[in-house]
Amino acid sequence: MSKPTLRILGTRGVPAAHGGFETFAEYLALYLVRQGWRVIVYCQEEGSGPVFQDTWEGVERVRIPVAGDGAKSTIVFDWKATMHAAQHRDLCITLGYNTAVFCALLRLKGVRNVINMDGIEWSRAKWGPVAKTWFWMNDWAGCWLGDHLVADHPEIKVHLTSRVRPDKVTVIAYGADRVVDMPDAPVRALGLEPGRYLTLVARAEPENSILEVVQGFSAQRRGVTLAVLGKYNDDNAYHRAVKAAASDEVRFLGAIYDKPVVQALRFHGLAYVHGHQVGGTNPSLVEALGAGNAVIAHDNRFNRWVAGPKALYFSGASGFSEVLSRALAEPDLLARMRAASLTRFEAGLTWPQILGQYEQLLKAWLPTQA
Repeated sequence: MSKPTLRILGTRGVPAAHGGFETFAEYLALYLVRQGWRVIVYCQEEGSGPVFQDTWEGVERVRIPVAGDGAKSTIVFDWKATMHAAQHRDLCITLGYNTAVFCALLRLKGVRNVINMDGIEWSRAKWGPVAKTWFWMNDWAGCWLGDHLVADHPEIKVHLTSRVRPDKVTVIAYGADRVVDMPDAPVRALGLEPGRYLTLVARAEPENSILEVVQGFSAQRRGVTLAVLGKYNDDNAYHRAVKAAASDEVRFLGAIYDKPVVQALRFHGLAYVHGHQVGGTNPSLVEALGAGNAVIAHDNRFNRWVAGPKALYFSGASGFSEVLSRALAEPDLLARMRAASLTRFEAGLTWPQILGQYEQLLKAWLPTQA
């Protein structure tokens, strides 16, 4: 009997090096291989030459060279990957809808395709009119062209069911590893004292509330440090405004991609600040819950579902200042928040739970001949 087979499209490939979807693709691929599946992942290569294949950790990789490394290159890669997948009859999962219009080829060829519809990308403030139009069109295209859709948050399903019937959408959140212990040496190497700092991990964009957080934190002396991770460029007006608003208790650590270092920062932090205003289930927030962080999050329907009722929520700089002052004045409150974060995490955001849900969904969409 042949193995159930899955082709994974929509990411730059495995092992993960670029972000949340790549990490998910890696976890899903390795999990399914352990469960006896054959998994093929399409991988973007910078350069030129023919498509080639290899195997990584039991996962088959179709490696497609394309010139350049920007958005246009990724669009070219997605098209080439879709054309390759369309030559086969295997079940596909497409991660993200940024080039969902290409899925018309899979539909035309009778290839079953499950699409993870990600967040409401076209609504993000950072995009200009052309990009917003492109994402909006592909949001619609994904809804129409996918055989089935995955929403990573109930509110994303609400959005999608304004376009498709509810039974076409399954809600499966994002997962993370439970962080049980981490050495504090990476924290001290960054000049931080364990248990005496808050972490903020986010792209430096207005919709992530970083300016409001820094302003609210810097409104008075805190006796702790705000450790801000991310790339800040002095040529960017928003980045300059964030840094100008910071007191001497704010530390900008730069972009840190070393996973153990980030895990150590989370594990030894006093609390985790999550200012994201839009999107579905944010991977960084789930990872904070898995590290047992007390969470202080922007008050919106996305964050409240993920972090749960025991987290603290804020709106605006003054709101963050008030919430933070309360948290720092009540150590018992922070302890209860940490316990609640772990309870929420264990209730439905662990990788085994998330990947098991994906396997059950994908089994239901396997071609009958498989």
